[in-house]
Amino acid sequence: MAVDGVQALAFLRQEGSYLKAPRPHLILLDLNLPGKDGREVLAEIKDDLELKVIPIIILSSSRSFEDIVTSYRLHANCYISKPGDLDEYLATLKAVQQYWFQISELPLSDAP
Repeated sequence: MAVDGVQALAFLRQEGSYLKAPRPHLILLDLNLPGKDGREVLAEIKDDLELKVIPIIILSSSRSFEDIVTSYRLHANCYISKPGDLDEYLATLKAVQQYWFQISELPLSDAP
């Protein structure tokens, strides 16, 4: 888990102290990251030939129409507004896990 956009990109690109970091098969991305915000991170990931195949779910407290449209224009695979209630939040994460890891087929980021 990265704490800001710069660290997230370094992790994904396996740079610096992340040389041996495994590539994730799915990314949960908040739009409100310090440093580079989630929109910038999303744009850079989807502009990178190696990283662009990793599905990205925007998980944000924003319900702004502009944020939703911008995320999809930047090729987010899904946009979910964070529920305010902890039980709803956990149910949402469980649904995300079930859909993306049990129902859908994910590209293997380490496949040729």
